[in-house]
Amino acid sequence: MNGLIGLAGVIGILLGAGLVVGLGNRAAFSPRWLLISALLVTLNDALLTNAYRLLPNMLGGTWNWQGKLLALGASLAIAAMPAFGWRRTGLTLSQARGSWRPALAVGLLYAALFVAKALAFPGDKPDGETLAFQLTLPGLEEEVFYRGVLLLALDRAFTGRVTWLGVEWGWGSVLSCLLFGLAHAFGFSHGTFTFDPLTMALTGGPAFLAVWLRLRTGSLALPVVLHNLGNALP
Repeated sequence: MNGLIGLAGVIGILLGAGLVVGLGNRAAFSPRWLLISALLVTLNDALLTNAYRLLPNMLGGTWNWQGKLLALGASLAIAAMPAFGWRRTGLTLSQARGSWRPALAVGLLYAALFVAKALAFPGDKPDGETLAFQLTLPGLEEEVFYRGVLLLALDRAFTGRVTWLGVEWGWGSVLSCLLFGLAHAFGFSHGTFTFDPLTMALTGGPAFLAVWLRLRTGSLALPVVLHNLGNALP
């Protein structure tokens, strides 16, 4: 029940913020795509939690292999739909022409932030399963969802753009980073909503660099690699 209430809070924030932004520029706003975005967040959350633990865990292990694989499979299936498309969601190894040099600079900055985070918050010595998990599924599942299908849906909900730092930013980029941060920092427990500002800053902030890489290169390849590196470093 706590998970469902936490999800309801996140959806409320998304819809509330989306309506405020959208009604400020109605010509560039699609309520239908905002609702689709909310449904995508709901589906992703349900699969990550194995339908809120209603599904038996067939894979076992310390980490959430099954939930991550279910969520990744759903995101890939959605990306294959004509309304989305593999290339439009960044599921391509092809990099936009002229993007390698600026992407390398931003990628190094992104990696440096992860190194600093690992030094500030070192983890315990990992076992083989932990390393295998952190080097694969978090980056694959979260990047394909947040910087892939969800970003595309939100960009269609808010079509206004501003060019900055060589890429076209929209409210979809901002909201996808907000939702990524909330997924780590926001929840509901012991009868009240909880929010950790530090976790929000450490996840939602770097997410803007991942979005920049996705928009500049046209691909999720670098965000996935760097995300998994960042997860494994601590």
